[in-house]
Amino acid sequence: MDNRNGGQSRFASSHNAWEEAAAKNAKRKKKVAAKVLTSAQKQRKTVSMIARQKVLDAYKKQSQPQQQPVKHSSTAITRANANDWRKYHSAWQNYYQKYYGEYYGKAAKEYVAKERLKYERDLADRELKGGQTERQAITSAATKAQAEEEKQAKNAVDEFKTKIQKKVSHRAKKMRKSRHFIPIAIGLSVLILGLLFQYNQVIIANAVAYMSPGGSEVNDITAIDPTVSANVHENPTLMIPKLNVEVPVVFGAKNDVNSMSDAMSNGVAHFAIPGASARPGEVGNFVISGHSAGNIYQQSDYKFIFSGLTRMGGGDLIYMDYNSQRYTYRVTGTRTVDPSDVGALRTIANENSGKPMITLITCTPLGTSKYRLLVFGEQIHPSYEGEPATETPVEEIDESTGEMPKNDDSPLEQFWKWLTGQS
Repeated sequence: MDNRNGGQSRFASSHNAWEEAAAKNAKRKKKVAAKVLTSAQKQRKTVSMIARQKVLDAYKKQSQPQQQPVKHSSTAITRANANDWRKYHSAWQNYYQKYYGEYYGKAAKEYVAKERLKYERDLADRELKGGQTERQAITSAATKAQAEEEKQAKNAVDEFKTKIQKKVSHRAKKMRKSRHFIPIAIGLSVLILGLLFQYNQVIIANAVAYMSPGGSEVNDITAIDPTVSANVHENPTLMIPKLNVEVPVVFGAKNDVNSMSDAMSNGVAHFAIPGASARPGEVGNFVISGHSAGNIYQQSDYKFIFSGLTRMGGGDLIYMDYNSQRYTYRVTGTRTVDPSDVGALRTIANENSGKPMITLITCTPLGTSKYRLLVFGEQIHPSYEGEPATETPVEEIDESTGEMPKNDDSPLEQFWKWLTGQS
């Protein structure tokens, strides 16, 4: 009887210990459930409470004493108590394995998955930040390099400007110190302008001589056909195809220099002297004079009309429209004489006695009036066979003071004549 009572007391103490452990587990479970309780967790909690209650009810039922005393030996009671203990322990083991193992295993998996996701996100953020940092570093380096290049270029420009300013300032100081240079510079400028003003006709005439002195096109005229007779001008007109010259001829002007100069401002002029006063179609020397150069401020359109006359040579053709008839001359020679050698015009007529001749006069060298260039030729169309025409008589000139026509005076010559009262 004492053994039985001892076994019951030990079983009771063991039962109390397990109840305390169960209470602790329940408290711990409540703490866990208080943190995060989803619908599935609540369901598991309910199931575990039901299962626990069933285990406790089964244990109480077995531990109640029977109303009818049964005689058992102490060995049998001890075995029964051991069997109850094993059942109770096995029931709790099954409970923990079934519910707590599944719960904590799933919780562990969720925790591992969450930590892994967090780790991957942190890793991605670090890589993204690292890439951005690297790009920022590259961009920053490129920007710094560009800024450095711009700074160097600006410094180079500033340095160059500074050098130029220093040089200009230094030279300006030198010039201010040497003020005697200013009158020299002014004098040289005036001299150069004066030379250009005085000799502009030389420069321009040499350029115009190889261009188109006449500035017009000769209609239906060629340099090789002497019989062209179409489109004859009503007014007296001289045409030189080689020089592209087509210019009116002024008749009736006096043979002094001033009268001829006025006539040549309107074209070319007939220069008639005794022994060389023929007109187109008449036997003798038909003489025409024209300018080869003039000053740029003169208004005449014919101041360069004979600037290309130096290019004429043997065989070149000259056409003259006079009294609705076209006369053709072929150049036979050229000659350079002094301005006062008017007798050379009669000499040409005498050397070609019995022939209608033409002679063109202009000043040479170009831009000056130092000499006279004579270009003369023989009439080849129409034929002059038969009774020759007689020269028209003209006024005699004093050959001791007479002079062939010339270019207009230069600015200095005009100023000197005005200053000395010469006409």
